[in-house]
Amino acid sequence: DVRFRLPRWTKRNFNVGPSSLRCEFLSWSMRCPKTTAGRAISSQLVRSASSVGANYRAACRARSHAEFTSKLGTVLEEADESLYWLELIRDAKMMSESKTVLLLKEADELTAIVAAGRKSAAANRTSKILHRK
Repeated sequence: DVRFRLPRWTKRNFNVGPSSLRCEFLSWSMRCPKTTAGRAISSQLVRSASSVGANYRAACRARSHAEFTSKLGTVLEEADESLYWLELIRDAKMMSESKTVLLLKEADELTAIVAAGRKSAAANRTSKILHRK
């Protein structure tokens, strides 16, 4: 049984990141404006933010290096989508600016960690297949 993981320092930071972000997003979603836009954005943000942690967990249980790299790509997409919704919330002034700035910073750092991990995983992929000419 093979398990793939990000480096220890990254994993520790990453495991703290998604859960604290997820809790912040869930908390905000309960207080978000009860408008059509508020409900739609809240739903999308909670969905993408919670998907980051779920897909990272799936990546750590990957059966191959290729699967690990692929699943990290999904984590990266979801983290980036969460950033998009946060930017929309900021631009629409749906959350206090002080809170938005902190969440955007944390989400951006998390996205950078995942991007670096995926890049590293893709670069470290070694093939056992001999290519003959």
